[in-house]
Amino acid sequence: MFLTIGTSGGVGRPATDLGFLLHKHPGKVQAFSTAQGTAHVFYPEADEDRCTAALLLEVDPVALVRRGRGKGRGGSPDAALGQYVNDRPYAASSLLAVALGGVFGSAMRGQCRARPELPGLALPLRVEVPALPARGGAELVRRLFEPLGWAVWAEAVALDETFPEWGDSPYVRLGLDGEMRLSEALRHLYVLLPVLDDAKHYWVTADEVDKLLRAGEGWLEGHPEQELIVGRYLARRRELTRDALERLETGQLEGEQPELGRSELARLAEVDDTAVEEIDNAVDEAADTEERPVPLAVRRRAAIMAELRAARAARVLDLGCGQGQLLSELLADRQFTDIVGMDVSMRALHAAGRRLRLDRMPERQARRVRLLQGSLAYVDSRLKGYDAAVLSEVVEHVDPPRLAALEYAVFGAARPRTVVVTTPNAEYNVRWESLPAGHVRHHDHRFEWTRQEFGEWARGVAGRHGYVVEFRPVGDEDPEVGPPTQLAVFRLGGGGGDGDGDRDGHGHGYGDDSQEKKEKGGLV
Repeated sequence: MFLTIGTSGGVGRPATDLGFLLHKHPGKVQAFSTAQGTAHVFYPEADEDRCTAALLLEVDPVALVRRGRGKGRGGSPDAALGQYVNDRPYAASSLLAVALGGVFGSAMRGQCRARPELPGLALPLRVEVPALPARGGAELVRRLFEPLGWAVWAEAVALDETFPEWGDSPYVRLGLDGEMRLSEALRHLYVLLPVLDDAKHYWVTADEVDKLLRAGEGWLEGHPEQELIVGRYLARRRELTRDALERLETGQLEGEQPELGRSELARLAEVDDTAVEEIDNAVDEAADTEERPVPLAVRRRAAIMAELRAARAARVLDLGCGQGQLLSELLADRQFTDIVGMDVSMRALHAAGRRLRLDRMPERQARRVRLLQGSLAYVDSRLKGYDAAVLSEVVEHVDPPRLAALEYAVFGAARPRTVVVTTPNAEYNVRWESLPAGHVRHHDHRFEWTRQEFGEWARGVAGRHGYVVEFRPVGDEDPEVGPPTQLAVFRLGGGGGDGDGDRDGHGHGYGDDSQEKKEKGGLV
């Protein structure tokens, strides 16, 4: 990836003063080691009239993967080739921003011991970035840089100039012209390059708020796109974004010492994708002696875990893993030594990777878990040889004509010894006061089965593929309509069931809970 910063000379001020400001001699080619490769600084031109400094960052994709423990950018799952073949070595991103801050750190802070008068001078500057990922296109580039006093030239890069009908790529060629202090220009680039890329190559923690506010001092407070900049720079982490915006509003740019334990609560809240107040809830100010009901999603996962432990499963598939709530519980139990989460949604898998903190997971722990992208509409050889598989709130997202394909992919081809399936009990819907009559619990549900319908499907699957099936109620069981969700346990070739193992002639299970459904995308 490549970036140039140039200036022109004036009366009594040669352009080569740029070398003093950057602390890099125009007559030398210098190399600096970074965590992801090597940064080179050189001057394509350097005389009294015109001086241009170039920063060339050579990214080592192998080193980048190894430092990310083999999980790819941001914990990207199931991207063995994509970890090595991607745009990171070529397109300006947070990698270049980090190199910019490291190589030109003194210039960014406005320090120059040799010529202390130079950092305070406004210079005519020209910045060029030949390949900049811009999620939002050239229009967003202008919205970010023009309010800062830059004249912006941004041209979309075609996917392939030979085939113009293919349209534009998500990259732009960027040119910026403006008269300002060099330190200001560098701080603009340090913040806005990763904002335009809308991604960071490292885990975003609370100290990133201080970095943002230091680099944004003097310009971010009044920027019309302040919320977008803060949200993207902090990887949309809600607690961090809220903290940064509050400090910008109050003018508190230097962080204060947090109250005891607050930073840990914030970290837990981020991992669980919830608010700090929901984590720090040991005392109920209104009625601290009242017990709250256990959420249905929690009870469902507890029941699934109980069945997996009873089956003595060690190698487990979570098919339709969504954002990884069950995967987190499996990782916490050492009984489960080989855990695979699969989903058709890459967005869900990225969220699962963040929840599991794959990019910071110890190597020994990381060997226990993998995330795969895949569809249960097709036979997948990667799913063979496992002790157990879970389809938690998955089948109702599949179009009925495609259920046969899912059935064969799981029960006919993969054939784990135990399969646990949960799905909503449609009869229980009348007990949900907020659910209008005749509606399903989630807009993506293709259907919802009664206990009889689920029982007929499950017994048919078991009979066709050599399994026996038992049914379990989980959740508060209503004497008239049964429990909110249905759970079925399939065991290959026996294992204690008789093929019709419900307790009262009905299939039983759990219910649904709208929050978990929001986290679960369609699988097929």
